[in-house]
Amino acid sequence: MKYKEVVDWLFLQIPNYQHQGGDAYKPGFERINALLEVLGNPHQRLKTIHVAGTNGKGSVCHIFSAIFQNNGYKTGLFTSPHITDFRERIKINGKLISKDFVIRFVETYQADILRIQPSFFEITTAMAFLAFEQKNCDIAIIETGLGGRLDATNVISPELSIITSIGLDHTAFLGDTVELIAREKAGIIKSKTPTVVGYVSDSVYDVIEKYAITQDAPIYRTDPLPSKPEPTDLLGEYQQRNIRTVLLGIEILKFYWSLDDGKISEAINYVKKLTNFKGRLQLISDHPKVIVDAAHNLEGVESLLSEIRSIDYSHLFIIYGASSDKDWKEILRRMPREATFSFVEFDSKRSVKLVDFELEAEMIGIQFKLFSNATEALNHSKLNANTNDLILVCGSFYLLEKII
Repeated sequence: MKYKEVVDWLFLQIPNYQHQGGDAYKPGFERINALLEVLGNPHQRLKTIHVAGTNGKGSVCHIFSAIFQNNGYKTGLFTSPHITDFRERIKINGKLISKDFVIRFVETYQADILRIQPSFFEITTAMAFLAFEQKNCDIAIIETGLGGRLDATNVISPELSIITSIGLDHTAFLGDTVELIAREKAGIIKSKTPTVVGYVSDSVYDVIEKYAITQDAPIYRTDPLPSKPEPTDLLGEYQQRNIRTVLLGIEILKFYWSLDDGKISEAINYVKKLTNFKGRLQLISDHPKVIVDAAHNLEGVESLLSEIRSIDYSHLFIIYGASSDKDWKEILRRMPREATFSFVEFDSKRSVKLVDFELEAEMIGIQFKLFSNATEALNHSKLNANTNDLILVCGSFYLLEKII
């Protein structure tokens, strides 16, 4: 099989939440454990850091990876979703795993996959564990998928657990209050394993702390007080919160790992370069400025808009597409009314349809046009923008695929 055939098979034959929504969500461990058993349980021989949270977990994972890489450790990194290439989900020292590895994995275990019927995410998780073990990674940074307690990644026994933030997202699966969601995310906490909690409300922290106590797990909370910003190539003030969360975790890990302060600072300065991190406040062109960001829930978009307000521009163009299970109507109401909007419907069962965007935009009273793909929307915005204008592409990873 060729690489494209393998990836197409994974996407088309196996339930995939990103494309199919809730129909593909398969909580629990029966299938992932069965598949990992076939692989020889590679996760049991890995040292890992486990990261959950509503927002910030991708950034936190990449910052951890940069620090361990820069300290000379062979570092695996598992995140989702990808933007342009499936292999972005599984990286070692910032480099994508080979196409040959993906091909061999599917060819070798295709019959087992068809027999066990795991989800797309479960297959990807198992593939990552096998890659990290076979490539002799010293440590692997593992990002959860939807939740925590029932997430396929929650079969690991990590060195450290991280919960970055808690907001209202995936409420159909995780609960309709931040406290219920916090309880699900807290499910990654393991017995006697240190846990770092990022920026959450006191009520949310109480939920996580109570669960940590049941696990006899030491728990640490990131200091909310402002501190001197760390030099970094990650744009956005919110990244300083993520960095502080990581640094608290690093202080704990220093008891077990040799981590040099100078190399830590250097890694934070070059996270994107070391890990090939994309899709967060990423400037892809100037004159006019074009910024892409995968913010897709209310909390993430509000943080993004706060950053955008600090940028000097004449007029704002927003290219927006969204999944229907997000609070997209409320997100639209929070966006600046004076902007010129382009709405995009992407190729997924979950996508908000153009007719729904049209009805909502007319109700709100904003300027807009409708496009079948993000490339057309971007080209149209560039034609109508002046050199000192700003074009923002946001709302879903799907929009970024043809642009980055």
